[in-house]
Amino acid sequence: MTNVYESKPWLANYDADTPPNVDIEHANALAMFRASLERDRTAPIIRYFDRTVSFAELDEMSDALAVALAVDGIGFGDRVSFVLQNVPQFVIATVAVWKLGAVVVPVNPMYRDRELSTVLADSGAVAVICLESSAETVATASDGTEVRRVITTSERDFQSRDDERIFGSASRIRHDGFPDLLELIGAHRGQKPEKVDLSPEDLAYLPYTSGTTGPPKGSMNTHSNVVFAAQIYRDWLGLRPGGAMFAVAPLFHITGLIGHVAAPLLAGAPTILTCRFHPIVAAESISEHRATAIIGAITVFIAWTDSAAVSKESLSSLESVYSGGAPIPHAALEAFRAKFGHYIHNGYGLTETNSPAIVVPNSREAPVDPASGAVAVGVPVSNTYAEVVDENDRPVQIGEYGEIVVSGPQVALGYWNKPDETAHAMPDGRFHTGDIGFMDGDGWFYIVDRMKDQINASGFKVWPREVEDVLYEHPAVREAAVVGVMDPYRGETVKAFVSFKDGAEATTEDLVEFCKERLAAYKYPRIVEVMNDLPKTVSGKILRRELRVPN
Repeated sequence: MTNVYESKPWLANYDADTPPNVDIEHANALAMFRASLERDRTAPIIRYFDRTVSFAELDEMSDALAVALAVDGIGFGDRVSFVLQNVPQFVIATVAVWKLGAVVVPVNPMYRDRELSTVLADSGAVAVICLESSAETVATASDGTEVRRVITTSERDFQSRDDERIFGSASRIRHDGFPDLLELIGAHRGQKPEKVDLSPEDLAYLPYTSGTTGPPKGSMNTHSNVVFAAQIYRDWLGLRPGGAMFAVAPLFHITGLIGHVAAPLLAGAPTILTCRFHPIVAAESISEHRATAIIGAITVFIAWTDSAAVSKESLSSLESVYSGGAPIPHAALEAFRAKFGHYIHNGYGLTETNSPAIVVPNSREAPVDPASGAVAVGVPVSNTYAEVVDENDRPVQIGEYGEIVVSGPQVALGYWNKPDETAHAMPDGRFHTGDIGFMDGDGWFYIVDRMKDQINASGFKVWPREVEDVLYEHPAVREAAVVGVMDPYRGETVKAFVSFKDGAEATTEDLVEFCKERLAAYKYPRIVEVMNDLPKTVSGKILRRELRVPN
């Protein structure tokens, strides 16, 4: 038997109260939202501290924002970038953009000028919706791009508690020339945009990922991809009306886009937002709003396990607990269960698979590989085909290592304006993940390593070359190499090795600070080691693999 697994057909709905499936061959994400709206206009869709937004309010506000964007000439196929935290405006703007037939380009708000500029330029975004605190960065990054409108908003909107643990003590910052999102909604309230004819193959999201090779690429995630993936989240996690999803993953991340935005819109269950993750605030919000489902990086669950302020009662409403983005250490899983009584289920997916590809069913516990101690990441989700192949793209035997390849309705259309890279990573729609793993005799999949040099820090992917390029900008640095090293909290963290130019000097603290000023927080190196010379091949290529070997 070869290392290939094809999932069973669609699982039956969990109960009679679960909304019916949406036909992914003929539907789109906007139709998915409208179906929930028609079922119950008064149902909550967003809970944000002390404010609740209903489906009817979301419909009205997204109509008004869509009209405001249309007035600026934004229409079908245009890209609109979001530089936002987990705030209601992200959901409102998503539906508004879809109502125009436009495409959401989510961007990490931690990005610096150079990172943001790369995404804006490559995507051809014509507008940006950002937090007031990001406005100056966005303005600088927009120079030389096609961006013609920047709209600002505040994380303090839609609530009145102003919890300093989340918002700090700083007051709002208004920027001349940048319209405010809520003011635009107010100016166009009651107006409706012209209806658009969306097809399943039209783009819904264009998130950027380093993928399996090289610099960031835009993943062309279609409406049919989103509808299918949302249904997987709904059915496999048991999300339903009367339940609620706690949005712990960033909304700009594929887990947030699908699990915390699309799935709640489909299921008719609210998404609970807290702007950014604070372990105590998050636990309080779960308890207050009675969240039933959650999926986030394992570091979230470790933080709760280690916090004396988070009790078992705080998380008692949860019915399905999932982790994705990074491997789950078995010790962390058991420590969380000992304290809270919840088992953490694995979920494996990538930006190019619109999140869910291989998942542990909610009714099962994942086996642990006796040889490596790795916890299985799951089995292929409904209507999905997964296999493990060798370097010649041929299936290997059960238990043998190889690259995991996924096929199914969730696989993206390809990479934006990169046909060669699309053909390489997704030949015939089969996505080569770049992850090394194996399948056991019962069809469970395990991840054991990454084919490429990517670093996975708290679920965020870091490409070493990008960090190295920044280090090379330092006047004292002669050579630089970056690798991932084990970290008990982040899973992996970034370590840099450098050598200096003759006569030049710098402290490791200087180098860390230099990178910190130019890279997102999860990318800059936490550790820097100075060497006289870095190991190289005969041809002069630096050998990263030798730097990974502990002394």
